[in-house]
Amino acid sequence: MAGIQSLKIGVSGVRGVVGQSLTPQLVVGFAEAFGTYLDGGVVVIGRDPRPSGEMILNALVGGLLSTGCSVIDIGVCPTPTMQHAVVDLGADGGIAVTASHHPAAWNALKFCREDGIFLNQHQAEELLNVYHQGAFVQRPHDALGRMGHDEGAINRHLTKVLYSADLDAISSLAPKVVIDSVNGAGADCAEGLLQKMGCEVIAINDVPNGRFPREPEPIAENLGQLCEAVREHGADLGLAQDADGDRLAIVSEEGEAIGEEYTLAFACDVMAETRKGPLVTNLSTSRMIDEVGERHGCEVVRSKVGEVNVVETMLAVDAIGGGEGNGGVIDPNLHYCRDNLAAMALILGGMARRGITITEWKRTFRPSAIVKEKLPCSAGMIGRAILALQRHYEGQTLDLTEGVKAFFDGDAWVHARPSNTEPIIRVVAEADDHATARWLADEAVQVAAQAIEG
Repeated sequence: MAGIQSLKIGVSGVRGVVGQSLTPQLVVGFAEAFGTYLDGGVVVIGRDPRPSGEMILNALVGGLLSTGCSVIDIGVCPTPTMQHAVVDLGADGGIAVTASHHPAAWNALKFCREDGIFLNQHQAEELLNVYHQGAFVQRPHDALGRMGHDEGAINRHLTKVLYSADLDAISSLAPKVVIDSVNGAGADCAEGLLQKMGCEVIAINDVPNGRFPREPEPIAENLGQLCEAVREHGADLGLAQDADGDRLAIVSEEGEAIGEEYTLAFACDVMAETRKGPLVTNLSTSRMIDEVGERHGCEVVRSKVGEVNVVETMLAVDAIGGGEGNGGVIDPNLHYCRDNLAAMALILGGMARRGITITEWKRTFRPSAIVKEKLPCSAGMIGRAILALQRHYEGQTLDLTEGVKAFFDGDAWVHARPSNTEPIIRVVAEADDHATARWLADEAVQVAAQAIEG
């Protein structure tokens, strides 16, 4: 039963615990399904440094080659590097082998198309149909795919980020930065990028071995070591990566983990300085993005939660920037993907041009407190929980685009929705103060829990 509960198959890919639910047989099956879905072609594979990555890579390669797909292995690299490589190499698709913010026992497959963007809901459902039908293409011995390697993907990615960065401003400031790469996929490239931008760099947890010294999700409660290092070294800021290099969190010069929501707020503040057009984020992201929109005269458009949902909306409205409040910044001038290397360049450039500290930049936004909770919930009980929440908040202004989002006086809100990656309901609340946000989140969790318990 534990293996079944730890397996999540959906539009966001395939996630599971290695040795329980994520097995070589499962991986080969999805590789054959993806090769059949693509009807041949070239597939780029990149992975984070979890110890299970090599096993999964080899299972993927066998399955893909059997369908006639050729494979280009770009090795251990940030997930956005893989997405860039799909375009750079003219591939037909890509697979990121990473469980992102999940603990080390987990791993996952995330599939993208020829433009380096992850499959949207319709495309992911088509892939799942192929997998469940099991009618995979099997090529004869003289029509199998071939295996290749590319060692230049990270350097090409870094070159693009450096070209986009305000190197003059950053190097003039020469900020002292502590970077915590959690021994993940960004450990080999983040320090070098920061140095090339003119920063003085202190690196911690910078060996890409997949042995995470903290939980890989870069939320405030996991960043105690980084906060202490910023204070110890008198740094101007600290930057925290997640395991696969698509999310970023910031620690102020005071050694305070200010919360991952500020990453997107700062980055959008920078992108909106010189670009004209809308910003896009998801329903669970802080109202600080609305402040950025008001500050720069930009419309703010909200999508369902999930990188591909944000990206699809960005494409539809020709957005100047966007991302998610979990620290995932999307700079469309580089690529439609969450990229914490691009986020570093944006934030350091904006900080340098403003001539302010992280704490001072934070104070340009109204006081805000966000509380995030999660409640275990099986797929069969999600509908009951969401309906109970909808009934509970009757009388409030509601947004039912995804789950239930209720709005209250003073721009406070609470959003409850089923997770795309775990068998849980996620609850996010925001208010002017922590006590109110905590009360809103706890109330939503209680209502949903009572509905689940019956």
